[in-house]
Amino acid sequence: MNVKEKLTQAKKPLFTFELLPPLKGHSLDRIYNAIERLLEFEPAYINFTSHRNEVVYRERPDGLIEKRTIRKRPGTIAMAAAVKYKYNVTVVPHILCGGFNREETENALIEMNFLGIHDVLALRGDPPRGSREFIPEKDGHPHTSELVKQIKDMNRGIYLDRIENSIPSSFCVGVAGYPEKHIESANRKADIEKLKIKVDAGADYIVTQMFFDNARFIEFRDACHEAGIDVPIIPGIKPISALNDVNLLPQTFSIDLPHELVSGLHKCKTNEQARIVGIEWATMQSKDLLKSNVPGIHYYTLGRSDNICRIVKASF
Repeated sequence: MNVKEKLTQAKKPLFTFELLPPLKGHSLDRIYNAIERLLEFEPAYINFTSHRNEVVYRERPDGLIEKRTIRKRPGTIAMAAAVKYKYNVTVVPHILCGGFNREETENALIEMNFLGIHDVLALRGDPPRGSREFIPEKDGHPHTSELVKQIKDMNRGIYLDRIENSIPSSFCVGVAGYPEKHIESANRKADIEKLKIKVDAGADYIVTQMFFDNARFIEFRDACHEAGIDVPIIPGIKPISALNDVNLLPQTFSIDLPHELVSGLHKCKTNEQARIVGIEWATMQSKDLLKSNVPGIHYYTLGRSDNICRIVKASF
């Protein structure tokens, strides 16, 4: 059963969460530990992030600087498949525009299809580190809507090489939404217009970026409905987990933190105290959202699940 079917048939809001692939050279043990702590809450699906190549500069023995392209967190598809068959749970790998051309995208989708993975989250991805501008790969997608169209073309049996008698895939496609608008959008109305293009291209549901004021989500959801967006919109929640989050999150994601939350964090002396404030705030958010007829709540874990366990146990 894919995500769209789960959302359609669910009798209660779905609990879902996201994990990062381990850094190169590390094992899946930490991922398994995080998942096993959350299995008791019967997650409807698990998302796995994907990461584009990064350019690094290293000094050679002769003193010259060498430019290298590396991927620090490879293995998204393999990890998703390992988790799918180890725990019999629906998995949703991320597919990015950034760092991939159309053929590489098609090949990744073919691999997922062979592995029995039929759900993806389509994202443009961030600009390369150190750059403010997103530049697609040669023959890559500049916009998520084009990536969604490529995936949906495969569902119609249309491949890049126009293969005759090809077998259609059956991917369910999610996309991202931004309650406080994307950092690159001029305003929220323009951002929702871009989201509508992604939905019109074939997106089956929307998962939002993190937010800390539920009123922002409700306003966003209402604005989406007014714009003619009628697919399910799942709110995304990230618990505060460290003192520096009060500075880092607004800068990185262009989001606001409510004054009450910031005041509570300023009273904290340690990261553990900040985590407790984060758990309490996310629990409050979750309880309130569940009263607002949301189809589910998606949690950004960053690989840790102890705080998510406490939030879900107190909320669902």
